[in-house]
Amino acid sequence: MSITLDEKVAHLPLSPGVYRFTDSRGSSLYVGKAKRLRNRVRSYFQESKNQDGRIRVMVKKITDVEVFVTDSEAEALILENHLIKRHQPRYNIMYRDDKSYPYICITNDDKPRVYPTRTVIKDGSKYFGPYDHVGHMRRMLETIRKTFDLCTCAVSPKMVDKSRGVPKWHSCFDDYLQNCSGDWDPEKYSITMEKVIRLLSGKTDKLIREVKEEMEIASQALEFEQAASLRDSLLSLQKYNQKMKIVDSKKNNRDLFAIEADYDLGEACGVLFKIREGKLIGKFQRFLKNIDGVGRSEMIQSFVEDYYTGPAEYGGEAIPDEVYLSDEMEDETPLSQYLWEKHGKKVPIHVPKIGEKKHLVEMALSNAKLKLGERSLEKEKADRDRIPKAVKDLKEYLHLQRLPRRIECFDNSNIQGSDPVASMVCFVDGKPKKSEYKKFKIKTVTGPDDFASMKEVLIRRYLRVKNEKQQPPDLILVDGGKGQLNVSVEALKEIGFLEQCEIAGLAKRLEEVFIPGKADPVMIPKTSPSLKLLQMARDEAHRFAITFHRKKRSDRTIKTELTDIPGIGETKAKVLLKEFGSVKKIKACSLETLQQFLGRNTGEVVYHHFRK
Repeated sequence: MSITLDEKVAHLPLSPGVYRFTDSRGSSLYVGKAKRLRNRVRSYFQESKNQDGRIRVMVKKITDVEVFVTDSEAEALILENHLIKRHQPRYNIMYRDDKSYPYICITNDDKPRVYPTRTVIKDGSKYFGPYDHVGHMRRMLETIRKTFDLCTCAVSPKMVDKSRGVPKWHSCFDDYLQNCSGDWDPEKYSITMEKVIRLLSGKTDKLIREVKEEMEIASQALEFEQAASLRDSLLSLQKYNQKMKIVDSKKNNRDLFAIEADYDLGEACGVLFKIREGKLIGKFQRFLKNIDGVGRSEMIQSFVEDYYTGPAEYGGEAIPDEVYLSDEMEDETPLSQYLWEKHGKKVPIHVPKIGEKKHLVEMALSNAKLKLGERSLEKEKADRDRIPKAVKDLKEYLHLQRLPRRIECFDNSNIQGSDPVASMVCFVDGKPKKSEYKKFKIKTVTGPDDFASMKEVLIRRYLRVKNEKQQPPDLILVDGGKGQLNVSVEALKEIGFLEQCEIAGLAKRLEEVFIPGKADPVMIPKTSPSLKLLQMARDEAHRFAITFHRKKRSDRTIKTELTDIPGIGETKAKVLLKEFGSVKKIKACSLETLQQFLGRNTGEVVYHHFRK
């Protein structure tokens, strides 16, 4: 007999490891790591107000869990990264850029080769990078070539020009045909490779001093040809070193990570600054997707862990002495343990609050914001060329003068005239743009008058749009039939805005669309994506208005019915509501119950207040 999911979870070990949730088809939903597998996995199936909607939806789909026990949290970190890349789970944070970044590889051979690659193989070779641009990688290879006379060509079959029999992007055979570094004796080759690794790791100051000393020794020994060669190497190193921006006067080795999110775009950008000997030797960024409902702590943790457990871990000097972050991680223990094992000593992980380190992290954060802004512009440009069919069809159904790419939809909410509010939601190219949503408290209307409330809101909204020269909508949609539409048209005429855009009303009963100047409604087919777009905007405006109304009513309840009681402030009023559920239930409580919860005197005051 097969055991149930609950039984399997109940018998999981209390050991560190990795878990993988799958659905009924065996597809991966989520991969995660845990210090204690049973406790972590069981927490998903316990009802909690702290679980976001994304996790609740995922839990409903889980039919099985597979676990992998590890010896430590550091091992779990590596395995988690491997399984995420292998299975591409639906609910993990993923990376938008699927391209392979360029690295410089030093092979694991008797005479190691130095060459560029986008493919990382776990064969003992060292990988340095990633480089955010192939031009930066090539400049580093050129520096290695000029400094050490070392062949750095990629000679894989893909990189060879078959017509000439030489690599495509550099005239390697022309430069080194007579003196190829492959013919050097092993001792010279080994010494050179040690210097190359130091250069790739950003440790240039000591390397420059050593080359200068070697040049002076060769000159004093009258070995002028060798001295001239060393002079050229020194000039190449100094030229490279001068290009590196000095950002840390203490010359420390640091990695700085920053994360910035744009939930409208649905992506986040992580930026890394690599600082070695106080110099900024490299910058790297990646775009994260699947971030809906994900906090910054989880995003920064995913970005940092993915970097250190990815190809960067195979670099000889990849681990710095210090790591600084823009945000706290959810749990830094696995990464701290992993870095300690790799580096041989503790690597502090901090979020700086003041000083030079804080300034550097803010600089990385500014880069992340800039990259997200560029990405948003790219997406907007691409979206302009991809107008949804629902938007195009809506223009035809309603005989609009222009495409309704930006729709602003309004709705009112009140209960018998109390706490009247209104909402405006914005849809751009058929999708909600939540950063543009607006809330309105009705100021001039007394009682349940939806027509007057709508008129007030439209006048306030579009007077501001007009005065501040904001972007006008292509279509205004009001929740209601002909009466609501007529009032809305009056409001726009009153402020001289009617010619700026078009307006329509959506009646709930038969889902009829009313437009100005036509007695009969427009009947859009029930299965049309255009009608579904209007319904979605109307329902979202209603949801947003109801949510705002409930909050306003709740705040008023706390401030009037409870805070009027002597000794009950706003904080204690909220505690009372949380404990008993409503003011009605507090009124029904016995004197003993209230005294037990509030104390003898305050409990008596509350009890008698409701019985005056």
